[in-house]
Amino acid sequence: MAVEPPILRIVDAAIAMDAMSYGRASYYFSSKSLTVEVYQILVDRGWRRSGTIFYKPDVLRHCCPHYTIRLPVASFKPSKDQRKAVNHWNDYVLGEAYMKEASRLYPISKEEKARVKNTFDLSREVHKTELQNVKRPPEPAHRFEVTLEPAAFTPEKYELFKNYQQNVHKEKPHEISQSGFKRFLCDSPLKQTSRTVDGKEQLLGSYHQCYRLDGRLIAMGILDLLPHCVSGVYMLYHSDFEQWQFGKLSALREAALALEGGYQYYYMGYYIHSCIKMKYKGDYKTQHVLDPETYEWHPLDAELRALLDKKTYVSMSRERRRKEQKSDEETSAAAEQDDYSDYPLPTAAEGGKAVSDGMSLFDLKVPGLMTAEEIEQQLDLATMPIRVRGQMAEAQDLVSWEGSDLKNPRSIKGIIGEMVACMGPEVAWQVVVQLG
Repeated sequence: MAVEPPILRIVDAAIAMDAMSYGRASYYFSSKSLTVEVYQILVDRGWRRSGTIFYKPDVLRHCCPHYTIRLPVASFKPSKDQRKAVNHWNDYVLGEAYMKEASRLYPISKEEKARVKNTFDLSREVHKTELQNVKRPPEPAHRFEVTLEPAAFTPEKYELFKNYQQNVHKEKPHEISQSGFKRFLCDSPLKQTSRTVDGKEQLLGSYHQCYRLDGRLIAMGILDLLPHCVSGVYMLYHSDFEQWQFGKLSALREAALALEGGYQYYYMGYYIHSCIKMKYKGDYKTQHVLDPETYEWHPLDAELRALLDKKTYVSMSRERRRKEQKSDEETSAAAEQDDYSDYPLPTAAEGGKAVSDGMSLFDLKVPGLMTAEEIEQQLDLATMPIRVRGQMAEAQDLVSWEGSDLKNPRSIKGIIGEMVACMGPEVAWQVVVQLG
């Protein structure tokens, strides 16, 4: 019986046997225990989580291509509309009477007035009206508090979720349940830890950022705090406060958290260029888009936006490679054409049928996945740690291992091989594959 690799953090992982679901063209696995370091690597390879389920879309074949984006918070400059949303909320919380009296009791210099008027300090403005930062007397119109709490279930949080799903997402009462809320927004495999960055404690793991007005929970952001980013999972607010644009307020606050906590980046989830409800994420500038083929980051600039307007699937590395291969005499129209001939079965319908009929992901060819040849050259799958009925072993200890084929998705070698191809070599030896 093989022992667990001593130099690696171990993750329990259960692979979805129907690895590629082509209704949504994604690869899935589930895990009840995952380190934030491993999840950071996965996020930077296009993965996201919903509860304990992790998924990676096939950007080429997905009906609505999902692109991972991130915002470098040190260079983020909120737009006029974003600043306006914060200012309106702050005015509401403080109230006109408070602001008038406070300006008399706590006068500021002309220089300070000019600085406040002409510059927008993100951290200062998002925290300005939190109760602990409000100068008193007088009392503000409302007592506003924001706390970062463990991602645990409470009846208060569930009531907010229920209101949001009914009034904003128009779900019927029978479609909403406590178990669904727990599974979706409370259950997380990420363990809460912390580390010291620049002399300050940096929290890691899954949290709820709770917004309370006069003691009432009115909004909540579900966040994953990772070594290099604040990752927004979900945001919900009470319908009574819909006018206050909590989508913008929460995004600015989460960007501020990333800046203040030394996380470097703010991840807003997937950017879907063809979907109005998701396209707004590009308004937080300048976002960078993860290349689905090379996992490089490219700015969401005019060039990339123009390509996304014309094409369903865009890889900047692919575009540049193709341009280099074209001669100067070829027309721009011809240069823009791409038949994706290096990807067999480029549609979701074709790919879905092929996978259902037993085609391997290695033969289907999914953007960004390791090839079978790369796995054979770089990794020894036979020593992959596995767990069977609670006992640790290596993949090669299985009776069926030697006779299985890497390109047979129904064999144990094929299942593990596809998982490794999707996760990448950095993660491969930090997971334990749970079978049965």
